[in-house]
Amino acid sequence: MTQIIVGENEGIESALRRFKREVSKAGIFPDMKKHRHFETPLEKHKRKAVARHRQQRYKRRFR
Repeated sequence: MTQIIVGENEGIESALRRFKREVSKAGIFPDMKKHRHFETPLEKHKRKAVARHRQQRYKRRFR
């Protein structure tokens, strides 16, 4: 869990900026987006197939 300790003379804007930076470092946003909606097995299969296809294209391009 990401946690920020706000200093006495620190403004809320800078604390919020630090919090956002820590959350992005921890990789919470991609995980949250992934679990936002239920994914059927068919959708999961299609997503993985597209990812495989992209990876194969990338490998062929840089051989």
